[in-house]
Formats: sequence, C-alpha cells, structure tokens
Amino acid sequence: MKLRNSNLDKLANDDFDVLIIGGGINGASAAAALAGKGARVGLIDRGDFAGSTSMHSSNLVWGGIKYMESKDFGLVRKLCKSRNHLIKNYPSTVEEIRFLTTISKGFRHHPSYLYAGTWLYWLMGNAFTKIPKLFTPKGIKNAEPIVNTSDAVGGFEYSDAILHDNDARFVFNFIRHAIDYGASIANYVESNGASYEDGRWVVQARNVIDGSTFPIRAKVLVNAAGPWVDHHNKLTGQQTQHQHLYSKGIHLIVPQLTDSKRVLAFFANDGRLFFVIPMGNRTCIGTTDTHMEQPEVDVTQEDIDFVLENINTRLTLEKPITTADIISTRCGVRPLAIKSSKGKDRDFQQLSRKHVVDTNADSAHISIFGGKLTDCLNVGDEISDEVSKLGVDIPFPDYKWYGEPSEDVKREFMQQAERMGLDEMTPETSSEPLSKRLWRRYAAQSLDMLEQIRQDPREAELLIEGTEYIRCELRQTHRSEMVTKLDDFLRRRAKVSLVVPHDDLRHSEGLKEACRMLFGDQADERFNEYFDKIPDTARFTESDQSRVSA
Repeated sequence: MKLRNSNLDKLANDDFDVLIIGGGINGASAAAALAGKGARVGLIDRGDFAGSTSMHSSNLVWGGIKYMESKDFGLVRKLCKSRNHLIKNYPSTVEEIRFLTTISKGFRHHPSYLYAGTWLYWLMGNAFTKIPKLFTPKGIKNAEPIVNTSDAVGGFEYSDAILHDNDARFVFNFIRHAIDYGASIANYVESNGASYEDGRWVVQARNVIDGSTFPIRAKVLVNAAGPWVDHHNKLTGQQTQHQHLYSKGIHLIVPQLTDSKRVLAFFANDGRLFFVIPMGNRTCIGTTDTHMEQPEVDVTQEDIDFVLENINTRLTLEKPITTADIISTRCGVRPLAIKSSKGKDRDFQQLSRKHVVDTNADSAHISIFGGKLTDCLNVGDEISDEVSKLGVDIPFPDYKWYGEPSEDVKREFMQQAERMGLDEMTPETSSEPLSKRLWRRYAAQSLDMLEQIRQDPREAELLIEGTEYIRCELRQTHRSEMVTKLDDFLRRRAKVSLVVPHDDLRHSEGLKEACRMLFGDQADERFNEYFDKIPDTARFTESDQSRVSA
C-alpha cells in the first residue's frame, strides 16, 4: 500500500496540469501519453483500474470487420492501422490470430461475397496480416472437427489480433507506465464533483477505503469515466455534444473446447458475430448485445441461455455445455457514443465503438465518449493534443510513450534467463516458458525478478494451484501494482478468478499465502471480504464483484 499512500499525498498536495477521472483504457492511455510527454498528471478511479468495461472485453484487438457491412470504411481503415500499430509495438502481448467463420444456409450474404469482403479488409489493413482463405463445409470440418457443418454452406478465414494475457492487465500496464513517467495515480478514490474557478479545477475527492476527503487541483479536467461519463458531467455541470447509449455483453468461460489457436466465429441467432475464443486451457464464448438504460449490469439466466443455445447449436460436442460447466463470466456494457441532438432513439446494434473527444475550451474540460482497446494509442495522442490546445505546456510532444522496451533490453533479459536456466524451472502445468511469460507481463521489471530467483530458486515456484503465477510475481505485484483488494489481483492484474473455479480458490492454501504476501496483517480480512461478497452458490456472477466505475 506504500505506493498508493504516497500517491494519495501527492494528489492532495500537488497542483497538476491535468487530472483524469477514470482508469479504464481511455484514462490509462491518456495518462501514459500526457505523463510521457512531460505534463504533470493525476488520475483517480473510484474502483480499481480497468474495473468496468475494460475488463469485460473479448480480449480481441480487431480492425472492425463488422463495420464493413455498414460501409464505415474510414473507421475500418483507422482501426486496422491501430491494430497493426499495437501488434508492432507490443509483440509479446498483441498477437495475430486467425478467425474461422462459418456461414449457414439462409444467411443474408453468400460466403463468396463475404470472402471478397475479407480481401478488401486485408487490403485496408495494408496487407499486414496473413491473407484470407475460403473454406468449403468439408474444409471447415477438417480444420475444426468440433464445428457443426450440417447446415453450413461454406466459410472463410482471416486475421485480426488477440491479447495474449488479459485485457485488464494490458490496461494496468499503461497505468504503470504513467506512474513511471511521474504521474500521481490512485485507485479507490472517487470524485464527488468539481468546480472551475479562476482558471483551475478543484475536484472534491474521497478515499473510498477510509472515507477521508480532500481537494485535487488541476488546470484541465479529463472525464474518462467510461460508462459513467454522462453521470460525472452532470456533477460538474458540463454540457456536451455527445452522450452514451449502453449495450450489455456477456461471455462465459468454460473448459477448453479445442486446442487450436484460432477464434471460431459464427453469426448468432440475433445476427451478431458470435465467438469461441482460446484462453489458455480455457475457452471464452459469447457475446450478447442487449440495450440497457443504465451502465450497471448483471448476468441473467436469459443471457446464459442465449450463449449456451448458440454454442451448442454451432458445435458438435460429446455432450452439450450446461451451466455446470461455467467457470466464470464476464459482463459489462459497451458505452456507445451518439450525438446528444439525435437523442436515444437509435438502432444501437448499428452503432460503432468509435471514440469521440468532446472539448469545452471555456472550462478546460474534456470528455471521452465510446472507445475500445484497439484504438487506445490514438486516444492517448488525441488527448495530449487537446490538452495542448487548452494552453498546457507539453514539453516533449513527439515522445514515444507506448510500446515494449527496446530489443537490446529484451535481449539482455533473455540472455540472463538462458544463462541461469530459467525455462528449466518452468512448472510442468504452465502453458509457456517462464522467460516468455515474465517478459510479456513485466517487461524491463522482469530483470529484477531474475535476481530474486538467483538468490532463492523457490521464487520460481508456482504459488496458487491451477494458475501460472510464481512467488516473485506476487512480490512484484505487492511492490508496484497498487493491489488494494484481493479482486484487484485475482481478476485484473491477473486472470485467476476467470480460469480457476471459485470453490477451488476458496480452499487454496497458495491463495492464502498470496494474501499474506500482498496484504500482510490484513490478509485474513481481505480474503474473507472477497469470499463473503461472492458466495460459492453464485460462482458465475462475476459481474457482481466488479461493478465499479471511474
């Protein structure tokens, strides 16, 4: 908690160029960009970082192929370029993956027509990925025996990208970079409103953990509260050109259905794309698309039935997937940006996930509407430009604030890892070598972890049964990842609660030891707080535990 307490002091006592409300992907990328370019940045989130929409994604980084049908080619082009940029700058985390799409009889388009569209999609992405491929029903069955091709007329395969580890972890790494650049950031700090006087914002902040209140001062206020942007704008009296509509989407995490490293795509009963996504030794299936009036959402039995019906119809499994197979769920809302003047009477299924930056120059206030993981680097740069236009000095406007460390740093890590035989220490149950995993999760910080393992080889031992986390990772998390509650680690810095059954976690001695490493004297309190909040009988209503916002 030292890092959080230190940042709370800075937030209360320093003056900032920019204060960002919200630590989802929009706020995190904006903080990393601004801090990297030399601005004095503060950021608060009333829950944990990536605690809402940004932790409920499908983990896909895609160029928006669905927008081809609506002929929104400008957006597709922009998203494809963003996807390519992420693959190039985060090669250990954002990886190209193939999508095998099956088309059934009676669908609104023939497979050959859609296949032609994938070539246009490929060209719009600068031919950066592998070329598309056309499949007959027999070819689909040969490639993926579990696909039900009895009603298929064909299909095709194309490429997009996937986050190898976890969406929330990806978001947190922007937070970590912002802190490294000098930003003052704290989770579990809410804004109770703000006023703009004499060219400066004063935000009334409250520490959610102990209830204490304090002001935070900044020249510019950035509202990056995700689905709650409209709510915070009401608190500050902001009139904006845009507002949000909400679409709920859920995914179910089940035991591994296929060991192939591709995404299986179908068109669900409601016409939306429906995915079977690899997640290590698990499979993620979904999603739904339900219009909601408010951003607070839960998984319902109707949601679960929809996903199970679609998956069981489209796959040939030895036995159908049932609720008993569900390990966990993901449930969140997509905040969809619309013009306020057009009202809410819109076909939300036709709305894109594009982001909109809405700036009020008179009050030095910026709101970020919509957005998705794919476009995060653009968000960071756009917010930096907007802040500069509002009169804030950006000392290093061309600084590259994103990406993995240089190849020289990676080479040094890999050479040291090889010399000490790190990969020979990889636990048998792991899906990849330790060197690859540590580099992807911690980059340059993983060099310090090598030294810990040299001094004590037990630091390379698996700590929590059924996971891929070793002891030195927990020590790193304790020091530098601002884990305040157990769910911060289990769900957002890691994906443990997604892939390990809830009952197994409750009885895990390794998790109890992890709690002692993370929370010291508060270990039992944090452990009981987590499991009292999520009873064993509600193991796949994970959204209940994480309904927090910026």
